[in-house]
Amino acid sequence: MRQTVDTENETKTKDSKETPGSENKKSYCKLSQYSPGLSILKKAILLQCIVYISLPVILCLFPWILGQVVFSHWLRIPYLVDLASPAELSLNHTLNFYLSPEEGISLGVWHTVPDSQWEKAQGAGPEWYSETLGDGSPVIIYLHGNVGSRAINHRVELVKILSAAGYHVLSLDYRGYGDSSGEPSEVGLTSDALYLYQWVKTRSRTSQICLWGHSLGTGVATNAAVKIQEQAMELARERARDLRDVTQANLEPSYAVDGVILEAPYTNMEEEVASHPLSVMYQCLPGFESVLHHVMRSNNMVFANDENLKTLTTRILFLHAEDDNVVPFYMGQKLYQIALQARRQQYAEDQVHMVSYSGSLGYSHNYIYLDPNLASVVGRFLQSKNNNIDRPIVR
Repeated sequence: MRQTVDTENETKTKDSKETPGSENKKSYCKLSQYSPGLSILKKAILLQCIVYISLPVILCLFPWILGQVVFSHWLRIPYLVDLASPAELSLNHTLNFYLSPEEGISLGVWHTVPDSQWEKAQGAGPEWYSETLGDGSPVIIYLHGNVGSRAINHRVELVKILSAAGYHVLSLDYRGYGDSSGEPSEVGLTSDALYLYQWVKTRSRTSQICLWGHSLGTGVATNAAVKIQEQAMELARERARDLRDVTQANLEPSYAVDGVILEAPYTNMEEEVASHPLSVMYQCLPGFESVLHHVMRSNNMVFANDENLKTLTTRILFLHAEDDNVVPFYMGQKLYQIALQARRQQYAEDQVHMVSYSGSLGYSHNYIYLDPNLASVVGRFLQSKNNNIDRPIVR
């Protein structure tokens, strides 16, 4: 009996004693239960770090990738739309045709006549459409933003509004966009806009011609407008040499573009790319600005609206929504101030106007066409060189 009790006591004593390092072993066992989760988390963090660091390196090695992202011409939305048949999008008074600015390049264009000519347009051919450009109604050349074609809904709806207001609208798909051939570049897009402008100019007689650029298209519009102005000034100088009694100042205005409308404009493409949410993540990375500058220059992509507006002398109308989630609103304000400052030196401040849209309206980047007063704003801008648009307007 005593032996049995002693044996039990000895067993309890052994169980109660801790072997050296037993506490560490228990702790390790507990941690080991969570080690698979910790391992996955570490791998995820490591992967994010690799992606974060490698992206700038990849762009440096292959800068063309950023060019593809900026232009996004390969996103040919909307899909399953026949661009040769604008009537399918309720543009029943629209002609689809193609221009060839250079060998191997074909540009798809829509010419929508004013609504008042709807009946005459039924069954009409290219010659009739071309002749209408000289009927005295203002002509708007619409230069769209990146992604997709001239058939995207907000572009089509804007065309309808402008047509109802009595304007001819020519919607261009730059090279590489929609059904146009070629690959996009800043030089190429500007060349396309210039070619269409000259094509219209030879047929429009005394009709006003206005360039309307949206987003990416604002850079195309100011590039083209500056080129047109330079050509006008050179022509004016040549004529002034032949006509001693006519001053250069009297000649220049008749050859420059009649107006430029910039919807959701950016200052320049490098600053626009830097403001993108993805780029903001890298701004704390040493050398980020140098890398971005290198990549942009490698793509020959500048689209310098800020520099163009310092020399542009034509009338300008800015349209920008405060809740724009693609091009920050402050960029439109900055450009407006640049243009205004340049005009102060020319005593022509009344040639620059801006309409700002409250964020509560929800117009964001693509929906300014929803403004019920848009047609009247554009009308006042085009009707007179001394129009009465207050500066700036907030809607």
